[in-house]
Amino acid sequence: MKGKIIKSTGSWYQVMEFGTDTIFEARIRGKFKLIKTRLTNPLAVGDFVEFQLEQDDVAWITKIEQRTNYLIRKSVNLSKEAHIIASNIDLACFIFTLKHPETSLGFLDRFLACCEAYNIKPLILFNKIDVLNEEEIELVKDIEFLYQEIGYDTLETSSYSKLNFDQLQELLKDRTSVFFGHSGCGKSTLVNALQPGLNLKTSEISDTHLKGKHTTTFAQMHFWDFGGNVIDTPGVREFAMIDIEKEEVQHYFPEIFKKRKECKFHNCLHIKEPKCAVLDALETGEIQYSRYANYIKLMEEAEENSQN
Repeated sequence: MKGKIIKSTGSWYQVMEFGTDTIFEARIRGKFKLIKTRLTNPLAVGDFVEFQLEQDDVAWITKIEQRTNYLIRKSVNLSKEAHIIASNIDLACFIFTLKHPETSLGFLDRFLACCEAYNIKPLILFNKIDVLNEEEIELVKDIEFLYQEIGYDTLETSSYSKLNFDQLQELLKDRTSVFFGHSGCGKSTLVNALQPGLNLKTSEISDTHLKGKHTTTFAQMHFWDFGGNVIDTPGVREFAMIDIEKEEVQHYFPEIFKKRKECKFHNCLHIKEPKCAVLDALETGEIQYSRYANYIKLMEEAEENSQN
């Protein structure tokens, strides 16, 4: 029997059988846990699997199909290991909020670099536009333009006014998507507004730190009435790229990767090398300093990880 993982609680999974849409409670055979990997979870929501039924109607997962892609986050307590958030993703939506809570460009750039590394199409949603004043809206539009110039798709959204919902539904239709963002960014509220009746728990904003409180504790796939599905995930504080060499990081910043062809040295890392086209573009404003600073940070992390 073949199916798709639609829910994961860590020890139990829900598998939807292909063809019938019947859902089975499932577990994995012990051999999955013996596979040596730097990932803490052997299976993720979105995985395609083979399984067999026992007499008690419990499904035992016997095989996992090759993933087309996946996104991972750093494990909370195990710095050298990572956790798969979701797999086989058609569209990864990053929810950016200027305030309540504030989203850093570093968090956004790390997400985009991970999408580039694992071949996932990203979409940046500038959410909670309705709570911004004119000056803040202008700032959002400046940030939006910056990322559009690099080549990323963006959309301004609001769950309350349903701003651009027709466009968003068209982008999500018949695809497996996943929403990411800080806790409190409006991820669950957005999903609820797109699919009335789903009633995902929404997080409140802490007055003390203006940060969201986690509400989703495990990953689960939900299905849109208009076609396709979304993987709801716990709030992610930090995305991870494992087994990446520092020389590879520039491949995941499109504007830097494009400019590197003009550098004098083919192995230029764009730090202090002579006749570096990237450093020249940084001076002229063709490459944004915030993006370059995050590129350097990811390179340093990659080098540090390779030494551990």
